[in-house]
Amino acid sequence: MKTAKRIISCFIALVLTVSVCPFIYAEDAGEREVRAFTDDDFLTCKGRNLVNRKGEKVVLKGVNLGAWLIWEDWINNYEEVSDCYDAYETLVERFGEERAYDLIHTYEDNFITEYDLDNIKSMGFNCVRVPFWFRNFYYDDCGRKILDENGDWDFSRLDWIVNECSERGIYVVLDMHGAVGYQSDAPHSGKGKSCGLFEKTEQGEQYRKYTCELWTAIAERFKGNPAVAMYDLLNEPMCDVECTEIRRRINNEYIYEILFDTVRKADEEHIITVECIWTPLAVPHAFMKGWTNVVYQVHFYQQSDFIFNLFVFITRLYFSNVPLMMGEFYPLGTTTWANCFKTLGKYNYSWLLWTYKATGHGMWESDWCIMGSKDGFERAKLKTDSYEEIERKWGTDLNTRNGFQDSGHYGRDVKDFV
Repeated sequence: MKTAKRIISCFIALVLTVSVCPFIYAEDAGEREVRAFTDDDFLTCKGRNLVNRKGEKVVLKGVNLGAWLIWEDWINNYEEVSDCYDAYETLVERFGEERAYDLIHTYEDNFITEYDLDNIKSMGFNCVRVPFWFRNFYYDDCGRKILDENGDWDFSRLDWIVNECSERGIYVVLDMHGAVGYQSDAPHSGKGKSCGLFEKTEQGEQYRKYTCELWTAIAERFKGNPAVAMYDLLNEPMCDVECTEIRRRINNEYIYEILFDTVRKADEEHIITVECIWTPLAVPHAFMKGWTNVVYQVHFYQQSDFIFNLFVFITRLYFSNVPLMMGEFYPLGTTTWANCFKTLGKYNYSWLLWTYKATGHGMWESDWCIMGSKDGFERAKLKTDSYEEIERKWGTDLNTRNGFQDSGHYGRDVKDFV
């Protein structure tokens, strides 16, 4: 997902400025406090800290629920298509819209369940980041809404995860991983080479309109909900786009102003997080825009403890008097888990691992997840498998209790830092 070029660009910018089955964890859940959220747990920013309404400092320590609501073939068990957009379009073309979405919902129903949230709670995490994309709520990029049985916009997935997490005392970061029109040339926005959200065209304006419409509806729905820690406006904007850092900052600033104002009109209280991902230069200072109750977010996928420490230190120095969050990270090369956690604690970062669970090819060998399987998973051939075969592969075999194991990271690398 991350290219080697980021190592160079990140470094230059900085210079410039124990396998255990999961049910064992779930059975131990009683050892940790399970308390449903109340209004007192609502989070806001105070200086460099997140605090609840009792004035208590809160540090978010959690995991991403990647591969649940938006897919990437390297962490999902499908093949024969290039990205999530291609996957959806292939299913619709082969089986029709209704049956295609029945398959998609079968996958979602099985990939993350209440069992997973119990497991996450028992591991000691207090937050999940939920990546989603516009096709969870629109049938296409022309504004056709997906409606529920009452004729209202169908937010049942977000309602479910927020409500279930609230009952367990787990905060939720709602992450727009793929906006209408796409905000990145990378396929993790849903479609590769399709960074249309920034276009100064009539089509780009439509994309921004529908993205704002979606964010308005989400913010209105979860206004006042203490389980929602913050709204993550855009995942990794301008990622993989060939451009200068100046152009990246101008484009990010342009779209963030639109989305920030949109969400604030619908919800004045919730924290908003904006991502500068690879370098702190990619977004403006909050005080320059008059933004309040804002968290700056970075992601890190680089190759050494030295660069990690330098990156964390400089972003902390660059963004004064606002809380910071490592929204995604995974130690590569000589970067170590222990160093990451100690450094993040030293500089008061909240953090979320990428990712909780994966079923993609080679995930066990590469250890990019907390929960996986050394035996691998059957991959759905979306262009050639029958409907029934895809349904079977996306059925109960994807339940975490059915063959998933700790890849080693939790018991070996993470447990002592949660």
